[in-house]
Amino acid sequence: MNRRDYYEILGVERGADQDSVKRAYRKLALKYHPDHNPDDSEAEAKFKEAAEAYDVLQDPEKRARYDRFGHAGVSGGQNFHSTEDIFSHFGDIFGDFFGFAGMGAGRRGASRPQAGSDLRYNLDLTFRDAAKGSEVKISVPRHVSCEECSGSGAAPGTSPAACPQCNGLGQVRRSAGFVQLAVTCPRCHGQGRVISTPCPKCRGTGRMEQRRELSVTIPAGVDNGNRLRLRGEGEPGLNGGPPGDLFVVLRVAADKEFERQGQDLLLVREVSFVQAALGDTIEIPTLNEPIKLSIPKGTQSGQFFRVNGEGLPYPGERRRGNLLVE
Repeated sequence: MNRRDYYEILGVERGADQDSVKRAYRKLALKYHPDHNPDDSEAEAKFKEAAEAYDVLQDPEKRARYDRFGHAGVSGGQNFHSTEDIFSHFGDIFGDFFGFAGMGAGRRGASRPQAGSDLRYNLDLTFRDAAKGSEVKISVPRHVSCEECSGSGAAPGTSPAACPQCNGLGQVRRSAGFVQLAVTCPRCHGQGRVISTPCPKCRGTGRMEQRRELSVTIPAGVDNGNRLRLRGEGEPGLNGGPPGDLFVVLRVAADKEFERQGQDLLLVREVSFVQAALGDTIEIPTLNEPIKLSIPKGTQSGQFFRVNGEGLPYPGERRRGNLLVE
């Protein structure tokens, strides 16, 4: 019977690069994976078909023969029939994309470096501190390696042992239909090791909570809800992974005199009927020193006067908003 073109199966052009081929295959593998389509023979067939196409097109030599001679150039295709046929070729793709490892993946998950978690710190600011910028000291709780056990989690004089359930691999195999998957070991939680005598100080976790004093620079003109990112100041990584980041979320209090409208400020001032009718000069506050504002005669109630450059700074820029006086 006629067999479908491998490029057609993956939905890519004949000149597609390897990254495009890989992305196309991942998309189909996710769509037709047996875990997502239980007892669906049509999805299973398409899953195998996509695997067969990818096996040829991801290999430069096979792809060249296929481009020249078609299916005959690759011995009629691989015709995958077993789980081993599929996952022996694509363990890396499925391990990274679906969160599990295929057959023969081995120890990949047990000691893989993991980035540390990000942390959040809510920082309360006065309106004036947010407007003018400031330097604020904060104390952030986070975890550090336990000094007693040097982060191993085992009591001094002892050491972790290989997990007897997964033999130190961090994974055990489970069958799901025609697919055999390697899943996280329930006993060691993927670490590949168990601690028989936990460290009394950290209770086997290998980490302790510690407060860290940090200085945070608040740019002038920040607003309520703005976030400042302090790279590398989050939780430490595991197995040599990078630390997370600290996000400082600003909560700016309202001001008694000024109402904020973006980077502009609104100030309401009352004047007498005589001042409005005949005109006058009044003193108004700003974020810095008070200034004089001329009220022309015939001014109406609710009229606005704009004082350029007396609003809030734009963070990281030299320009400022304006002061609107009603």
